Amino acid sequence: QVHLVDSGGGLGQAGGSLRLACAASERTFIINTISWFRRPPGKKREFVAGINWSGTMTDYANAVKGRFTISRDDTEKTAYLQMNSLKPEDTAVYYCAALFGIATIIDGGVSRNLHEYQDWGQGTQVTVST
Repeated sequence: QVHLVDSGGGLGQAGGSLRLACAASERTFIINTISWFRRPPGKKREFVAGINWSGTMTDYANAVKGRFTISRDDTEKTAYLQMNSLKPEDTAVYYCAALFGIATIIDGGVSRNLHEYQDWGQGTQVTVST
């Protein structure tokens, strides 16, 4: 189990950039798949981006591919979501989440299924203005 703290949200302009951070205090962070999800106003939570435990595989939703980059720094026990070329439709509450599982460690993949993630950050609001 990891305790996650999201930060870095705020108000951004269309075309601009923001960087979100997801910090953990437990060393077990390094063996967790880390993903970012978001919940736009009035919509369900959706997958945004994920990175596997070893940092060798990433996955992105089509809506953010080419604009967002997920990364992790295991020495700092922190994951990041760099968001460039922001659009108003990126407005949402963003959550980081951690998944620990022997199967995901072995296959090194990234799950888009939010129900498989055991631990969640508190969320950080991102608002993009035109």
